[in-house]
Amino acid sequence: MRIDKFLSDMAVASRKESSRAAKRGGILVNGTAVRDASVHINPDKDTVIYLGRTVEYRRHVFVMLNKPEGYVSATEDKAHPYVTELLPPELRARELFPVGRLDKDTVGLMLLTDDGESAHRLLSPKRHVTKSYRFRCAEPLIPSCEDIFLAGAVLGDGYVCKSAELIADEDRLGGVITLTEGKYHQIKRMLGSVGNKITALERITFGPLSLDGALARGEWRYLTEGETEELLLAAGADKRN
Repeated sequence: MRIDKFLSDMAVASRKESSRAAKRGGILVNGTAVRDASVHINPDKDTVIYLGRTVEYRRHVFVMLNKPEGYVSATEDKAHPYVTELLPPELRARELFPVGRLDKDTVGLMLLTDDGESAHRLLSPKRHVTKSYRFRCAEPLIPSCEDIFLAGAVLGDGYVCKSAELIADEDRLGGVITLTEGKYHQIKRMLGSVGNKITALERITFGPLSLDGALARGEWRYLTEGETEELLLAAGADKRN
């Protein structure tokens, strides 16, 4: 792999930036300055330092995004802003995509990756990967709501949801719902099945991941090595970069 492609894929520098840095002696490969960013390296074996920073090779990229309201969970959309627009060009070039979807008006934790196999595993009903959502609703929750959701809420089209945990707030005007599935508008439809309506919805967990409180709406960060390992284990995959 060319050095400039490696640095671009790792979202460290564009190819033009890599070329300029190499000419200035700002790129080291195994401790030696490389003046030509088109030189090939073995990313699994070679150590690359860019402007004093060691660049870790990631075969696949996993990103946590704090999704803002109004964005659709897509890689492109002609009518609405979409979540991958919030990523830098270097990551968009790797064709990251959202793992699952959040409604346009739902905010919070969104996972993006270029690892299709792991994404498929994480979304598979067989894996029972949990997702938790904090919500507010228009009316106080009925007293039996927790039991109804635990037994499996029946939606308007007759679909019986899998068991879901509801922990209501003290005022019963909201709470946290934990699901193991993700049907279309599911939480809104679940609240509708008990005569209520969602007024605000935020995803706060995805499997072992919790939304990073340091991320403002629209901000993103790479998953840590530990978070990636836990996520892959939840997906039933071997640990890997």
